[in-house]
Amino acid sequence: MAVEDKQISYRIYLVAFVLFLMAIAITVKLTNIQWVEGDYYRKLAKERTVKNFVIPANKGNIYSADGSLLATSIPNYTIRFDAVAPKDEDFKANVDSLALGLSKLIGKPKSVIAEELRKARNNQNRYLLIAKGLTYTQYVDVKNLPLFNKGAYKGGIIVEQETVREHPIGKIAERTIGYERIDEDGVLKRVGIEGAFGKYLNGKDGKILKQKIAKGQWKPIRDVNEVEPQDGYDVISTIDVYIQDIAHHALLKQLEFYQADHGCVVVMETKTGYVKAISNLGRAKDGSYYETINYAVAESHEPGSTFKLVDMIALLDDKKVDTNKVYDSRGGEITYNGRKVRDSHKGGYGKISLAKGFEVSSNTVLVQAVYENYKNNPEEFVNRINRMGLNKPLGLPFKGEGIPVVHQPGEKGWDKNTLPWMAFGYSVAITPLQTLTLYNAIANNGEMVKPQFVSEIKEWNKTIKKYDKKVINKSICDQTTINKIKAVLQNVVKRGTGSKLYSKDFSMAGKTGTAQVNYNKKDEMYYSSSFVGFFPAEEPKYSCIVVVHKPNVSAGYYGADVAGPVFKRIAQKIFTDAPTTNEVKNLNRKVNTQESNYNRYNDIANSNPKYIPNLKGMSGMDAVALLESLKLKVKVIGVGKVKSQSLKPGEAIQKNGTIILELS
Repeated sequence: MAVEDKQISYRIYLVAFVLFLMAIAITVKLTNIQWVEGDYYRKLAKERTVKNFVIPANKGNIYSADGSLLATSIPNYTIRFDAVAPKDEDFKANVDSLALGLSKLIGKPKSVIAEELRKARNNQNRYLLIAKGLTYTQYVDVKNLPLFNKGAYKGGIIVEQETVREHPIGKIAERTIGYERIDEDGVLKRVGIEGAFGKYLNGKDGKILKQKIAKGQWKPIRDVNEVEPQDGYDVISTIDVYIQDIAHHALLKQLEFYQADHGCVVVMETKTGYVKAISNLGRAKDGSYYETINYAVAESHEPGSTFKLVDMIALLDDKKVDTNKVYDSRGGEITYNGRKVRDSHKGGYGKISLAKGFEVSSNTVLVQAVYENYKNNPEEFVNRINRMGLNKPLGLPFKGEGIPVVHQPGEKGWDKNTLPWMAFGYSVAITPLQTLTLYNAIANNGEMVKPQFVSEIKEWNKTIKKYDKKVINKSICDQTTINKIKAVLQNVVKRGTGSKLYSKDFSMAGKTGTAQVNYNKKDEMYYSSSFVGFFPAEEPKYSCIVVVHKPNVSAGYYGADVAGPVFKRIAQKIFTDAPTTNEVKNLNRKVNTQESNYNRYNDIANSNPKYIPNLKGMSGMDAVALLESLKLKVKVIGVGKVKSQSLKPGEAIQKNGTIILELS
């Protein structure tokens, strides 16, 4: 018995010793946690129960020059349903009413929605998609529906909100307005004004400290934010929505008619370089057109005949020749080092002056003039191009600006035919916006200004930054040269390759261009048609370039036919339809045409005619007023002046008779 008691004692001591060791171990561990690892565990506990949440900053808006909203941020809502959350009695009592309300909002049949809700309940689906892409108003309507109005825990409604960027004017100028987004590879892509001025638009996110109080529920620890969010600034662009709309639709109409691959148009304010309109349209597989690449900024290509302006500037300003210098077009074909230069007009133009050669866009005349005067010193000609800045990008804020190609004598890419080929717009590549900048300098009496797309950064009514005119070159040539070139550019429209565009009522100046693209690959060669110039010709307010790539040759491909009408449409619409707030001067000054029209109207009206008068050429408004005074009913087709009339002049007037006027 004593032995057994002794063994029991040993066991008790052993257990006690083990317990003692365990107590020591626990004490050591607690001491280690408290003093050695305490900071780590305290930090971990805090991270799981207390953390900072980001408060997204409101992104700034982009406005047009006339105050129209071009880009803004709006909330976008996705609604889901936790089918497990509601009580059985609440679900059964409200499911049909909920389905009916959702049916009215999202357009699905009530029966389909009710079935989906019940199926989700049976399957214990806690994340059923109800609707996505809802506006704030739609979201408010949804959360007030039966069952959902009980909230997340009793009603099962799950609301996910994100901010999306919207363009209120639609697809117009979409590429220039731009965007910031993460692509499928996780790379942040910045495009257009949105991307270039993101540092101003995006603002700075704030932070708020919250504590976890329940599953998925966090409560702010204090009433103030850790870091207050700073809203982004607004960006005021130079775009004029009215001009933009004209330019976009004029280009679109022409692209559709000629079934072209792509094209661009830019309208720029002469004095400031502010871009008032820019449209870049590419053709989709279904034949429709949409904003794709910013061709005006990014596409550097051989310009063709529009580059002949460089020839004229160099030849006149370097005092090599004058505009009256006569050249023989040599039957429309001339050969340089085994390569032929041809005129588009078969047989050439005979012997004509340099000015006439430019007006009719004679390749043989312009190439002769440049080659004869610069062949022994091509650096002189190329340096002229360099001084005008055409050998380097404009330095626009957008990514992807096209790189110009201007070969330099003695360097790689220069050969014996580079100089003559440059003279008619080949062996050189520049962007449409560079070409426009050059022509704008002529319109601006020699001062070359940088194209600009943003005029101001604002915080409400406070100006943060202003973008004034930026001068690239104070004077690309002397005023005498400018005056001569302006006259020649006007004559291009009056009697040259652009004569189809001429209007005696509205003056324009410019140059046509028709270039072959991929001409070294016979199967891939196509035409690029362009027109660039300014208006009104006497006191230019705007310059404009239109470039159309790959028009259907069966419909036409010359610059005057394809691109020219877009230019004319824009010029005339701006100055005939645009409302004006300017002071009307010389209000009492008599206008001869107006006086003549009034006298003609007055003479007919006062003569009590018994026969139908000849109305051809009369203003539509005057003709209608006159005929109605003769007790005739008038139907009008079109706008403008009377082109034809259904009742012939000299017919007897029958009261309450009907006459149809066709206007144009």
